[in-house]
Amino acid sequence: MPTTPQYRVALALIFITPALWAVNYLVARSAPGVIEPHALALFRWLIASLLFSLGHWSEIWKARDEIGREWMRYVVLGALGMWICGAWVYIGGRTTAAINISLIYSISPVLIVLAAALWLKDRISATQGIGVALALAGVLHVVLKGEWTTLGNVTLVPGDGWIVGATIAWATYSLLLRKWPSTLNASARLSVIAMAGVLVMLPFAFFEAVNNPLPVLTPKGIGLVLAVAVFPGYGAYLAYSIMQRELGVARVGVVLYLGPIYAAVIAWLVLGEVLHAYHAWAMAMVLPGIYLVNRKSGM
Repeated sequence: MPTTPQYRVALALIFITPALWAVNYLVARSAPGVIEPHALALFRWLIASLLFSLGHWSEIWKARDEIGREWMRYVVLGALGMWICGAWVYIGGRTTAAINISLIYSISPVLIVLAAALWLKDRISATQGIGVALALAGVLHVVLKGEWTTLGNVTLVPGDGWIVGATIAWATYSLLLRKWPSTLNASARLSVIAMAGVLVMLPFAFFEAVNNPLPVLTPKGIGLVLAVAVFPGYGAYLAYSIMQRELGVARVGVVLYLGPIYAAVIAWLVLGEVLHAYHAWAMAMVLPGIYLVNRKSGM
């Protein structure tokens, strides 16, 4: 069966989206002491919601009755995808190690694939199963720096609990986004979901501001907000929604496997961290894994 231009774009986004999400990696390391987690997440999604809505105000207004009937769905999606997958990650990043974050997040695509097969009845072929396992092995290889014997030495800290919660929330968000279809296009729908997430975060951001006040409108704080709003906010979530529509929820979940590798490259370029041979070996496992999961014959 010939592929459509939209399908080819979705495949290309698999390799672009992790780079957008990797910006969150840099911001999470820079935010402590500059801006509070809920304030960062709230302004991130407020700006992203406005970006999503550009050119779609008329469509959103016409769908106001549908939005009103399904408001609870938007609140749930906003809480999962914007609040928990936003502020909780910034909170967890204060105390947990990078290896723990990467290892925990690498579980998310596996949860998505299994849940999609059980709940959404997505058919997972043996080839796709091999692809998932191969990609997961590549992720584990990079987060363990090629030293598999260190797997038993991973220790948990309070921040790991926040990351576990965010991982489960992302898998649930991905499944519900597919389970609850909408007449709105991807951008308009994300605008409403993001605004719902902002409303969910408001009381938490207020409580945080009263008890742990940090200045928000500093040049660095504004820069961090704009960075996460435009790249991992607007860009990555819109790309993820498009990929889900064209490729399906289970197959798109594998995109998260590229995150640790992209983060390593960005850390090398921006932070001066050294790349090692295990990064190349990990890429040699992850890329074929993504191919096997997304090949047409495996559907």
